[in-house]
Amino acid sequence: MGEKYLITGAAGHLGNAILQELASKNVVVRALVLPKDLLAGKLPNWVETVYGDVCDPTSLEVFFDNPDQDDLILIHAAGIVSITSKFNFKLHEVNVNGTINIVRLGLEHHVSRFIYVSSVHALPELTNKQIITEIKAFNPDLVKGAYAKTKAEASQIVMDAISNGLNASIVHPSGIIGPYDYGNGHMTQMILDYCAGKLNTYIKGGYDFVDVRDVAKGIISCCHSGKIGECYILSNRYCTVKEILYALHNISGKKEIRHTLPLWLAKAAAPFAEIYYSRKKQTPLYTTYSISTLSDNALFSHEKADSELLYTTRPLEITLQDTLAWLKKNQRL
Repeated sequence: MGEKYLITGAAGHLGNAILQELASKNVVVRALVLPKDLLAGKLPNWVETVYGDVCDPTSLEVFFDNPDQDDLILIHAAGIVSITSKFNFKLHEVNVNGTINIVRLGLEHHVSRFIYVSSVHALPELTNKQIITEIKAFNPDLVKGAYAKTKAEASQIVMDAISNGLNASIVHPSGIIGPYDYGNGHMTQMILDYCAGKLNTYIKGGYDFVDVRDVAKGIISCCHSGKIGECYILSNRYCTVKEILYALHNISGKKEIRHTLPLWLAKAAAPFAEIYYSRKKQTPLYTTYSISTLSDNALFSHEKADSELLYTTRPLEITLQDTLAWLKKNQRL
């Protein structure tokens, strides 16, 4: 008997960062990836790869198989991150119903620890630049946007399961950025577009962006130091889009972007941009929802995680520098 980590969404951006963090800890890890997922080949050789779908409980039997009666530490990181405005059936199916399946199976197989990766979007926005902190109950009606509603609903499902014996904690990352993104996350796409000279203007506004490696460390710490039934915001600090692009300019030597796109024009063009990117099957940068997010209150406190998880963050400039280096190493630039 020993410890075994079960990680859903292991081939994703955060999943890969979690695996990188666990690599130095000499632990047994079983990773769940979707059948025929092309990114499965990027997983380290020391990881046991299992193919399954959180939306199909029958496909998860091998993932939860535990003949040696190990202490199972389950990190549920699988989910769809979406900044699109329209309701998406798949978004709800994966983020909500998928979480229901993982929670139920986690209870059935008596996992010793359960960490759900939620999002700061599950937290109701506060007005007048009030600092947003952790809450105890989640309501989809109190947040806006399809993605936020699914994360709020799933978070409450996890909280409800605690009364049935699930030893669970919830983490709320803010906007994730950093290396190890083999797919095309929104911030990775922005960096690629900037370096390719495809960005000529930027929108005023900003968000709280956090290094994916800091989030991964916070999650691993939560596995052992997080308290049952508690939630932890894993954020960094608010920074503007202009600040990010200027930092990229300083690091890469690429052309500085000086022109701003008026907010009213960005909002008017956003629906057409969503259609364009959808037809091109590319990751959209600006949508009606993302533009709204950039102008909303994004002041999050990670003091609780600092205190209870010994959570730390690194400067944005280091994150961007390391991301560019990783993209070059993987011949993405």
